[in-house]
Amino acid sequence: MLRTALRNVLAHKARLLMTVLAVMLGVAFVSGTLVFTNTISDAYQKSSAKGFDQVDVAVRPDYREAEGDRLGEEPELTREILDKAARTPGAESATGVVNGFTAIAGKDGKLIGGGFQSQGGNYWGDKDPRYPLTTGRAPSGADEIALDSETAKRAGYRVGDTVRLSIDGPVLEPTITAIFRTDDGNVAAGGSLALFDTATAQRLFHKPGAFDEIDVEAAPGTSQTALRANLDRTLPKDTVTTTTGRQLADDQAAMIESSMSGLKTGLLVFAGIALFVGTFIIANTFTMLVAQRTKELALLRAVGASRRQVTRSVLLEAFVVGTVAAVTGLLAGIGIGAGLRALMGTLDAAVPAGPLVVSPGTVATSFAVGILVTMLAAWLPGRRAAKIPPVAAMSSVHAQATTKSLVLRNTLGALFAAAGVAVVLHATTMDGSDGQAPMGLGAVLLIIGVFVLTPLLSRPLIAAAAPVLRVFGVSGRLARQNSVRNPRRTAATASALMIGLTLITGMTVMAGSLQKSIDKMATSALKADYVVSMANMNSLSPDVGRKLAKVDGVTATSPLRNAPSRIDGRTEFLTGVTGSAIGALTDLPVSDGSFEVGGKRVVVDEDTARDFGWKAGSRFTVSYEDGARQRLTVAGVYEGNELIRGIMVDTATLDPHRADRTDPADMQVMLKTAGGPSDAMKDRLEKALGDNPAVKVQDKQDVSDDIAQMFTLMLNMLYGLLAMAVVVAVLGVINTLAMSVFERSQEIGMLRAIGLERRGVKRMVRLESLVISLFGGVLGVGLGVFFGWAAGELLAGRMATYELVLPWDRLGVFLLLAAAVGILAALWPARRAARLNMLAAIKSE
Repeated sequence: MLRTALRNVLAHKARLLMTVLAVMLGVAFVSGTLVFTNTISDAYQKSSAKGFDQVDVAVRPDYREAEGDRLGEEPELTREILDKAARTPGAESATGVVNGFTAIAGKDGKLIGGGFQSQGGNYWGDKDPRYPLTTGRAPSGADEIALDSETAKRAGYRVGDTVRLSIDGPVLEPTITAIFRTDDGNVAAGGSLALFDTATAQRLFHKPGAFDEIDVEAAPGTSQTALRANLDRTLPKDTVTTTTGRQLADDQAAMIESSMSGLKTGLLVFAGIALFVGTFIIANTFTMLVAQRTKELALLRAVGASRRQVTRSVLLEAFVVGTVAAVTGLLAGIGIGAGLRALMGTLDAAVPAGPLVVSPGTVATSFAVGILVTMLAAWLPGRRAAKIPPVAAMSSVHAQATTKSLVLRNTLGALFAAAGVAVVLHATTMDGSDGQAPMGLGAVLLIIGVFVLTPLLSRPLIAAAAPVLRVFGVSGRLARQNSVRNPRRTAATASALMIGLTLITGMTVMAGSLQKSIDKMATSALKADYVVSMANMNSLSPDVGRKLAKVDGVTATSPLRNAPSRIDGRTEFLTGVTGSAIGALTDLPVSDGSFEVGGKRVVVDEDTARDFGWKAGSRFTVSYEDGARQRLTVAGVYEGNELIRGIMVDTATLDPHRADRTDPADMQVMLKTAGGPSDAMKDRLEKALGDNPAVKVQDKQDVSDDIAQMFTLMLNMLYGLLAMAVVVAVLGVINTLAMSVFERSQEIGMLRAIGLERRGVKRMVRLESLVISLFGGVLGVGLGVFFGWAAGELLAGRMATYELVLPWDRLGVFLLLAAAVGILAALWPARRAARLNMLAAIKSE
């Protein structure tokens, strides 16, 4: 039986090659995902660990939780605490650390480092061991900085060059006095790091006389644990918390691992889809191989082989195929991982240097996935072949499925589909995230139900194509009959394409609907012509608002200025606005009272009002940052949205109570102009801010385009990943057609003998392929639209402007894609059918 199994593997090379390819693609995606994420994660972890080489114990502020009317606060790390840490027994030295966002412009005026990765800090003393200088001297004074070597190389900066940068809006133009090396993970990932002297950094980052962290280095012979214990005894317990450098490195590694898990999970989901689709193809392939060897297997049974031996021989074939696919898939996956890493470099998403990581877990997973999936898909055909009595197999009376099995299949499919629809519809009535898990469960049940029901659905749906197929004469009629001759095989093939198109369609409907909803939100809620904000969504300096207000043509401005407060024992953020201008800059529907902000009168969004039980005229007491308490009155309740919500208070009322040690910080500034938005006005505003690369000046269309860009990037990634499922589906259609041609060899030979030309045979096979592919495409697009609608209903409760948008043009493209899959997949089987020798085919059994 072993020799028989191995011989059979080699006897059907072409079809088994397609099976190997289908499994290999899935394994390659799984192994490539693991190699890529493990490589990036390992590189970041090693890079970040180097950053803690100079840190034996880190001292950080101990955050105090909010209680009663008192806000939560973060105590300051003062110079006094720094000196105590430096004098602690076992401490060699103590370094005060200050850091914050610092946007650096390249020589082309564009932002370097991608916003969130643009950082600034302090250079400690005359020689900071954290940042060894390669050239130049330490910065001193507000007009000097040191720049990391990677950023200097990318931007072409040298010592002595003037660089434009921004901390919170205003443009600074210091001189580069030094270039330094660093193991900072942000720099390794393509970011930038600028260093100021300590006093300048404290002033720029709004921490005068204070530090974000104190890094303590242990004296020779003192362990990190012992030094930490000494610091805990020396420093005030209610003000600071201490952590060893080893623990910091471990925490950083865990954080990196966690941040990579989302990417890994997303990629593995698509790998799972490709494998799931590939399972249908493998099952079809082994069904085909078993069908071709039915009489051979019957003869083996007749000469003494048991059912278990027949099943084992088929599983052994699957094991050999799966092993080959796993090996080639693993090798391809290593190449994919290396390619993805190189691709990140070309997209300016640099990663730290490090070796390609192929862990034992990746190898084991690749082999487990490849072999198990193949053997699982081959088990049912093998078991079915073993159960056929030898006499029945030799006479081919086993070919048709029994009525009982079809009834059972249709009943189970109907139950699964009905349960899936019911669960999805119930999930649409739930609130936000509560409905996500039920909706996911319902989607899985519905897809399983439709897959099981697909043989039943194939007849009426394919029959609908009969009028079109009649145009092609005899070939068209034969193609329709052939496509429903074996509904189970047709269904398995169509389902492979259906799953991929379901996901593509659902995500496209969701993305288009969300984009439309956000467009409506921007146009309906904002009267402002422009919204100004930081590129990394950090807070703006109030100087930005003051400069904009002075620009010729600006008629009204207002900041959106966040400040924490305590109301009824809860922490709530107040939104400071210019009361006299906010009405002219926003258009928020008022459901109760009037939109009036000024003095002690505020407006509140509906969700907040509902939480506190407020209505127009309600009064409440607020505790500000400085501890002062004040009674405010709700003038009106408005409909909030994702752009604007919260408790709006006049800045004249709010600002006197903000913390003294920080300047008012604006999340954004809205403004209206006399002539409305125009290119000239936008240029004027940008010039007023010094053509700052860190600040975005956007009109409504720009806001919408920013969001659209995010959705477009997400969809393009999705289309690229799901292309693998489509490739696997093409292999499935080829397999099905090849099997169909094999089964109909006599019939095709007879058709050729009575006058059907080779061209007609090719047309028949191509039309059959086209019908099967379009059948899968229609099911996929239909399910995708349903899931897109259902997910949108789940969002509609949280987004008042949500509106379902059906992208008819893209839906048409998806159906054309399904048709193209059918046409391409039919090329080889159609050519093979047309080249059959009619006499040999007629004599074949």
